[in-house]
Amino acid sequence: MQAKRLIFKNSTGDRAYICENSIVVEFGVCRNGISTSDLNGGYKKDFKTAFNHYLSQENIDFLENHSINDYLLRQSKILGIDSDFTTGLLTSAQMENACVITKHYKNLEVSAITTAGVRVNASRAGDSASYYEENGEFHFDVGTINIIVLTNVSLEPGTLANGLVTATEAKTVALNNLRIPSQFSNGFATGTGTDGIAIFSNMESKNRLSNAGKHSKLGELIAKCVIESISEAIKRQVWITKESQCSVLARLRRYDLDINEFYSNIGDDKEEFIKSLQEAARKQENVALTTSILHLIDEVENDLLDKKVAYNLAASILENNCKDYCIQKLLEFWINKFLS
Repeated sequence: MQAKRLIFKNSTGDRAYICENSIVVEFGVCRNGISTSDLNGGYKKDFKTAFNHYLSQENIDFLENHSINDYLLRQSKILGIDSDFTTGLLTSAQMENACVITKHYKNLEVSAITTAGVRVNASRAGDSASYYEENGEFHFDVGTINIIVLTNVSLEPGTLANGLVTATEAKTVALNNLRIPSQFSNGFATGTGTDGIAIFSNMESKNRLSNAGKHSKLGELIAKCVIESISEAIKRQVWITKESQCSVLARLRRYDLDINEFYSNIGDDKEEFIKSLQEAARKQENVALTTSILHLIDEVENDLLDKKVAYNLAASILENNCKDYCIQKLLEFWINKFLS
């Protein structure tokens, strides 16, 4: 294996290294697991390693003429690991921006090793597709959340699948907490189009658990590790935080409108208007006002509220609560576009 730098080790002897453009996890115990990878995907026993790999533009170009499985086999060889006993995830996120979170409760230990990029292809389940696959041919997108989950207990295949579902739901919670917008609709993202997850248990443990769902302590630890690691990995990779999302402009971003149309009606004082808007957009009362109006728009978009009722209420909220002219004009534009 190439030069490597240790970034994590746990009680079962697992060690994670950054090695060139990959994070390689060498298991200290015999592990079974479920992976969404093209390499040894699905359920498998006797995993010895797992890796998460950064795709450079050169490697993305390579994938245009090769399968993902072929690429992962090639990468396994470069990393010096046995491709029969490993699984690999691909991403455009930098490995240096990975986050590792470990949680304990009594004899339980769970870790999540996560990389996260959400600016390019964050999407909501049910959004219009980015590609159509037939006979193995499709366009490969980048911008990915990859999660490797390690537990110190023994889990049967069904329980591992249960844990994978819990981790997936936790990913959605993390994105919702940050109000990450889908790049393909007006909704909040539930992931990206190319996410990967691998979850592993300790086959040598005598502590065999039967459930990894939301009611179980194991499920709680999985979810908390995933939520925290995704939030921190997003911060490191794309600088999105709860603080950066506390802005009128950030909240409006998920509704795709031609903002130039709005600015074209401002008049000669456009520069001063934009300066005032940027300042007013950070005020808590304006963020709260914007959130209230966007919620009404969401209700209409989901056929849960009559558009006329929502329009009248949104207009009333704006008229009675907005103290900044620039915010008033911006939200009037949004209301008229989506509720009139």
